[in-house]
Amino acid sequence: MSKYFHSLSQTPHRLKSRMLATWTPDQEVNQVRLRSGADMKRKLRWFDLVSLGVGGMLGVGVFVTTGPVARDISGPAVFISYMVAGFSALLSSLCYTEFSVNVPVAGGAFSYLRVTFGEFIGYFGGANILLEYVLSNAAVARSFTEYACTAFGVSDPNAWRIKVNGLKTGYNELDFPAVALVLLLTLCLCHSTKESSMLNLVMTVFHIIFFGFVIIAGFSHGDGAKALVEPRGLTPYGVRGVVNGAAVVYFSYIGYDTVSTLAEEIQNPSFSLPVGIIGSVSVVSVLYCLMSLVLCLMVPYNEISKSASYAVAFRRIGWGWAGNVVGAGASLGIVASLLVAMLGQARYLCVIGRARLVPSWLAKVHPSTGTPLNATLFLGLCTASIALFTDLEIVMELISLGTLCVFYLVANALIYRKYTLTGQNSPLHTLSFLALLSSSALAFSLWWKLNKPWWGLMLFISITIGVTVIFQYHTSLLSSTANKNLLAPIPSTWSVPFMPWPAAISVFLNVFLTTTLKKLSFQRFAIWTCLVTMFYVLYGVHRTYEAEDIGRDRVEFVESHVTSTRVQPEMLDNIEMVVP
Repeated sequence: MSKYFHSLSQTPHRLKSRMLATWTPDQEVNQVRLRSGADMKRKLRWFDLVSLGVGGMLGVGVFVTTGPVARDISGPAVFISYMVAGFSALLSSLCYTEFSVNVPVAGGAFSYLRVTFGEFIGYFGGANILLEYVLSNAAVARSFTEYACTAFGVSDPNAWRIKVNGLKTGYNELDFPAVALVLLLTLCLCHSTKESSMLNLVMTVFHIIFFGFVIIAGFSHGDGAKALVEPRGLTPYGVRGVVNGAAVVYFSYIGYDTVSTLAEEIQNPSFSLPVGIIGSVSVVSVLYCLMSLVLCLMVPYNEISKSASYAVAFRRIGWGWAGNVVGAGASLGIVASLLVAMLGQARYLCVIGRARLVPSWLAKVHPSTGTPLNATLFLGLCTASIALFTDLEIVMELISLGTLCVFYLVANALIYRKYTLTGQNSPLHTLSFLALLSSSALAFSLWWKLNKPWWGLMLFISITIGVTVIFQYHTSLLSSTANKNLLAPIPSTWSVPFMPWPAAISVFLNVFLTTTLKKLSFQRFAIWTCLVTMFYVLYGVHRTYEAEDIGRDRVEFVESHVTSTRVQPEMLDNIEMVVP
């Protein structure tokens, strides 16, 4: 205890030393990864990644968010909300792809931010992604219970839950089937990544066939004139409702983030990762738009059920048997979505454990299964505990806010890394551009939110375009000068085309969508930010500081003995294996 209080007394010094400390991609891939002991097994190929990405996204977006958003936020124009969110997600996925190819480790956004902006920003991004994964997985597991009820012909989606009087509404319905599903998938993921991927592939194939049935049946029996025009037209909540809906459904696209966390388990990452990430986002965006449109064709938006929306919609048009089929298909899709999301959350926690920002036992990879066993079990239990009582609506907007925040940071990190860390641009120039870009996006968003005249919106868009053009022109001049002097940066294996525009538009859209969320979302986000910052100050920074001290001591030990005949080669190998 006295040692810990001594560490606390050195907190200012340690924060100064560690908050902005970065690792190189080579250290992340070859050095930090050794802290997990055994390596993860490289068994996944490009089609595994596409199926994992598609499976991870489809179950959440269609069956969980579409009904509530169509009914209360966007109206029949919910398919346009999915278009806006899908376009933003595609831009973010491009940023993820370049990072994942050049830093092929299991840490996803945590690793990308850590190698660019330092330890604290990486930790902050990783903590938000973990919060989003755990809460969304718990909520989605509860949706499985609703659709499973309809698959067995039960009319009440809450029939399999146990209501407890005395608990607050939203927390008072215990969902034991959801808990059982989460624990079963946890055991499956502990066994093998490849077998889990094959299971997901089979479920995803059936899932897409099922989607085809729903889309064809919906277009055949839907009444577009009645459903899309009546009672209040395509956009009953206005353009703002469409944009607000896009912000809420945005977390439906988080499945591609899981694909990037599998980088250590992929054969030929430089080819498989771009195909897997971009391909899955593109496929899912099209399916989301068609499925959300079909729902509004079958049932007027104000009559859509918030629970088991698609199954109830088929019953409304007189297809009771189809409602049971939809319940079974949706349940299968939700299982696939959960499988992929739980796969990704464990790898995030594993890599954060390698960095010593959480207890290091969470970083261990089991030597026989090649999976992060401890992290998988720990997060599985956390997810199951929350799934027992927490309703989806309580966490849906908080999840979107965390997702938008992390994707915003990754887009900024790509610009900074590309033009400063591996390019010729000065840090001040790049940071100034990023600050102006975010400021103009925030000004546009607030102007929109306050319903000010349109000329202000055009002004802020013009400023955004102008600063991006100036930044691109300046960096192109530096690049041409470097080429003449033979100092051009080494090109990466895969690069986002037309930079910096895709990343800049991604920054703008993420800021814009964030400001459309409700005040309560920001309050909850602020509480979470305070909690994770306190954990970093009281625990994380001291563990990483001490780990680096031990690492330096070991390096000095190796260097002082490397010429000594008393040190056997195999002993030297063992020492090098634990250098952080």
